[in-house]
Amino acid sequence: MSYRKDSDSVELGECTRNPGYKDADGDGPAARDNISVSDSEEKRDSIGVKRLSDARDEYTQIKPYAGMPKEVLVLYSSKARYRVPREILFWLTVCCTLALVAVTIAVIALSPKCLSWWQASPVYQIYPRSFKDSDGDGVGDLKGIKEKLDHFEYLNIKSIWISPFYRSPMKDFGYDVEDFRDIDPLFGTMKDFEELLATMHSKGLRLIMDFIPNHTSDRHRWFNLSRTRDPHYEDYYVWTDCKPDGPKPNNWVSIFGNSSWTYDEVRGQCYLHQFLKEQPDLNFRNPDVINEMIDIIHFWLDKGVDGFRMDAVKHMLEAPHMRDEPQVDPNKPPELVTTEWDLHSDYTTSQVGLHDILREFRAQMDIYSQEPGRYRFMVIESYDYEEVYKTMMYYGTKLEKEGDFPFNFYLLDLPQNTSGAWAKHLVHLWMGNMPKGKWPNWVVGNHDRTRISSSAGQLYVRAINMLLLTLPGTATTYYGEEIGMENINVTARHFCSLVVSNTLVTRSPLQWNANMNAGFNDKTNLTWLPLHPDYETVNVEAQMKDDGSVLAQYRFLNTLRQSELPLNRGWFCYVHTDANVFSYIRELDGLKRAFLIVVNFGKESVVTDLSSVRELPDELKVLMSTNKVNDGKVFPKSRIQTEVGEGLVIQYSTNTRFNPNHPEECYISEKACYLETIGILYKCQ
Repeated sequence: MSYRKDSDSVELGECTRNPGYKDADGDGPAARDNISVSDSEEKRDSIGVKRLSDARDEYTQIKPYAGMPKEVLVLYSSKARYRVPREILFWLTVCCTLALVAVTIAVIALSPKCLSWWQASPVYQIYPRSFKDSDGDGVGDLKGIKEKLDHFEYLNIKSIWISPFYRSPMKDFGYDVEDFRDIDPLFGTMKDFEELLATMHSKGLRLIMDFIPNHTSDRHRWFNLSRTRDPHYEDYYVWTDCKPDGPKPNNWVSIFGNSSWTYDEVRGQCYLHQFLKEQPDLNFRNPDVINEMIDIIHFWLDKGVDGFRMDAVKHMLEAPHMRDEPQVDPNKPPELVTTEWDLHSDYTTSQVGLHDILREFRAQMDIYSQEPGRYRFMVIESYDYEEVYKTMMYYGTKLEKEGDFPFNFYLLDLPQNTSGAWAKHLVHLWMGNMPKGKWPNWVVGNHDRTRISSSAGQLYVRAINMLLLTLPGTATTYYGEEIGMENINVTARHFCSLVVSNTLVTRSPLQWNANMNAGFNDKTNLTWLPLHPDYETVNVEAQMKDDGSVLAQYRFLNTLRQSELPLNRGWFCYVHTDANVFSYIRELDGLKRAFLIVVNFGKESVVTDLSSVRELPDELKVLMSTNKVNDGKVFPKSRIQTEVGEGLVIQYSTNTRFNPNHPEECYISEKACYLETIGILYKCQ
């Protein structure tokens, strides 16, 4: 390329030559490599076009232009006014990238652990016989559950616990398992289960199964092999010598009453059963039994289930010496000792070694929890009554994890004394004994206990649901509680071939609508239990249309809990308690928004004075009342009025937190603070 300079202008003279180019006539630079440059070319070179080495100084005055050759571009790019900005931009980019990485690492390091699926949603218990009948035989089934999964989407519930559906003779309604790896035909097939599970997962729902380790059915293959003394299965159950018409081995009593020993004619010994005689206890002092149960856990986890509810675990081990239990009343004649309440159960429950077995179960589940996004949940059932310290042991230790939590049944006793002081006492039994940093939970109904709406009364149903969904931790809802279902009347004539217990009154079909059989069975006029007469008005369909219904309020509270940080992971602080009212605060450090809950469990309308609580603003506006006409009402904090059975959720704004000034009244599982300027949670001390 050459340039000609005339006065102050420079113009393009000739394109850059390609030294390798040769045209069709043999002409071109390559063809003239050995030819001398003509005189005219020498002259032009000396006059019109400067060699590049001689022209550098003149090129420095030329402005960059499109299409410039790289030789010229290099001249300009090396100048300070171009080089310096380029270097500044480069290092600025490097610094910004490093700062972004550092901020990301800091946010991750400082962020508290996200709530797991079992913490973020209530657990809803389905009793499969009574949820929905899909085939018209009068008994609920797995396909019926699948048909009604939209109910959980409506309620914003993600965690579903289904009571036993294993193959079973049904002497104890499924808790007497004949085959742990099969579905009872009453509920469907394994294909039905797999389709249900797949559909649940596609909707973001999690399935928790009942796991029943303490015993099997007497029809189980293991028991039949054990009673015939098969070498491998001989010690799978708890056997001891006794005579068919002689005294029992000791005074141990079944949960259902009378001796927990039954003579087996085939083996010629007595076997232990802490429940029905058709439910022989497994021998967990035999390592092979533990391995069998672990294999069953693997079987269902491989299927994809999300967790287990461990049933009746405190009965899994018995003292090997088999001594008589000490009597509660030492003066009572031994022949009159016929119930579990007559004995202290020192040798038949909570034995040394029990927690080792449960921690092994936990360890197996943790292996499956390593799959991203598939944490496997473990909840433990153990009725320890006043021995709350025994229940707390199921959380595990600082070094070894056990259950995610044991079920908290203390709120089931609310109907014993409807008062604010009693409600606080029951709540504090758990919160005051729970190990630091653990996650609480609350149960107000299940398949073993009378429905809360019947035992406490319909007047308190909304208030109890409010308590359940605003306390810290995970709520457990028994099917039908979301609409306030009540007990039914059941007599022995309904079940001449089955064990009839008081628990059947809580297991009536779910009331879906006002149609035939309350929508539970819309194919035939069959229901395995009678319906409650109020189903025409107390049903899901009717309450979905009423924004003041039990269902509507349950849904609102559940949605509020999951959307508000103070309610789902904030501080819980006692504020006021008296004979009628139980009141507490939910707040989060750094977040101006907080909630005051006021619930009247008493027997009269009252005015509560909270003027001494300086952290509260002078005026308080009701976000939601169980008495809908009071929604939006404003109270001075010195005069908060509640009717009998009324609960208030009051949202307020303040810069002053309650918990720093009252640490002895406040609890939190995992402390977190809120940075309002950028809207994130972070770990704080």
